[in-house]
Amino acid sequence: MKIKDITACIEQFAPLTLQESYDNAGLVVGRADDELRGGVLIAVDVTPQVLDEAERLGCGLIVTHHPLIFHPLKRLNSASMVERCVEMAIKRDIALYACHTNLDSAYEGMSWRLGRVLGVQDMQVLEPSSEMTGFGVVGTLAEPLSVEALFDLLRERLSVKVIRHSALVRESIRRVAICTGAGGSCMEAARGAGCDIYITADLRYNDFFAPDGEFIVADIGHFESEFCAIDILFDILSKKITNFALHKSACSKNPVHYSL
Repeated sequence: MKIKDITACIEQFAPLTLQESYDNAGLVVGRADDELRGGVLIAVDVTPQVLDEAERLGCGLIVTHHPLIFHPLKRLNSASMVERCVEMAIKRDIALYACHTNLDSAYEGMSWRLGRVLGVQDMQVLEPSSEMTGFGVVGTLAEPLSVEALFDLLRERLSVKVIRHSALVRESIRRVAICTGAGGSCMEAARGAGCDIYITADLRYNDFFAPDGEFIVADIGHFESEFCAIDILFDILSKKITNFALHKSACSKNPVHYSL
């Protein structure tokens, strides 16, 4: 089995044509025509710890949500974590593949999965690029929840430790908008969708003024909102190809630490 046989399965679900112009999704390190050596490890990010884990498990391919190389590299001299990881991958003959904004935009991609985890129903694309693709989703809960009950649900199902939020202008929540990762750009789409709460990450100070009393915005953290990528990619590959070892990373960790 070649590396391109694995990546083709992913791209049937999340075509590279869906990625944003600034993105670097796809095969970042390695050759598509090479034979897959060993199994596949799925993680959120490529880190030295994830590379060590892949070597221990005998995996010749790491599939992540975030691409290791996002900005062009001018040199490889171990001066940064990115450079060191590229060097490690090449020396250990481990290919690196990323499924990033194309997975964000794909039907049943990132925000869809997060919505299902939270019990959101009747979902539609929040900011569509076509009828079924685009960033974010909006839908309704089966029954209204108090804000605190929804926050408890976020803590329980997504292992969220800290929720940054705007003023709690709703006593109960029924209509929910979601955009995994950095979703500040979808704020107006959330307003237009008539949501009670917009759940996203990486918001700036002024973003918390933006709802202007019309809805609540909740920042649950970038990693917390995107950890579901591991399950999505695992499901895609495990349903398509069964004759290779597929692993979910136990070393995929949040780089953000909280002191409470």
